[in-house]
Amino acid sequence: MQQRTLGSSGPVVSAIGLGCMGFSQGYGTVDDDESVASVHTAIDSGTTLFDTAQSYGGGHNERLLARALRDAGPDVRVATKFGIVRGENGVHLDAKPERVREYCDASLARLGREVIDLYYLHRVDPQVPIAETVGAMADLVGAGKVRHLGVSEVNPEQLAQAAAVHPIAAVQFEWSMLWREPENDVVPAARELGVGLVPYSPLGRGLLTATLTSDTVAASDFRRNDPRFSGENLANNLTQVAALRALAERLGITPGQLALAWLLAQGPDVVPIPGSRRAARIIENVAAAAIELDAEDRAELEKIVAAGWAGDRQSFAAHGTSRSDS
Repeated sequence: MQQRTLGSSGPVVSAIGLGCMGFSQGYGTVDDDESVASVHTAIDSGTTLFDTAQSYGGGHNERLLARALRDAGPDVRVATKFGIVRGENGVHLDAKPERVREYCDASLARLGREVIDLYYLHRVDPQVPIAETVGAMADLVGAGKVRHLGVSEVNPEQLAQAAAVHPIAAVQFEWSMLWREPENDVVPAARELGVGLVPYSPLGRGLLTATLTSDTVAASDFRRNDPRFSGENLANNLTQVAALRALAERLGITPGQLALAWLLAQGPDVVPIPGSRRAARIIENVAAAAIELDAEDRAELEKIVAAGWAGDRQSFAAHGTSRSDS
């Protein structure tokens, strides 16, 4: 697969990575053996970036990834995150500097690795200036526990504050045809700072694959309560998806591949991390890296992208969950 570099001097990774959250939470019942097989399929298909977090499944996701990557080659890169904590009393934020090393060591143990390739602050803790948290993360780089740093769901000011403390290889945020708001603030800020762009949910939480039904929406925690997947908003967005499907069929590709090709075409600094529990879908997603759209196709696609998607988004402690007025 095509390779891309995250940030000015960050890791070299496959143009499309694999978001692993769905192997542990959010999208219904999972099977660990099937998940491991899917990760192996991703590796065999050229994927080298695997994205997890300490909060996914309360540590289950990191342990699962350790099992799946046990015999992986040296090109594999693991990204994980801290800052969202799941416990008996629910979910809360904790990015206190004095806890950062503890969280990192716990992730290293679950992952069965000596070093984390890319370590993200999953969410900014409102009780702690981001510069202080990143300072503690930088100490992990000095200690050889982490190679590169990233941040997730930050605003431009927070990104600049983080980058002033230590080089930031990547910023992770939701970005797709369904959610383009970051193009107004986070994307230009990151490019000015030389920070790589890692869109999660690049397939619009599955909507852009043109395979969702009302039943699959209702079965997912991450869709059921999201305003984009209810009532008139969903009806509007499904109309947009129908246009996407028609163009994809004319081009001989799937709607999901077209959505990923659009994101990849936004710049060489973009590395989407679509998630899937199914090997066939992973192979389909990876193939999008080889799709090149001509000028006519791009113009037609841009009409679909710009036609107007509906509804705000729901995301825990995230920057920018309402659509802008511009």
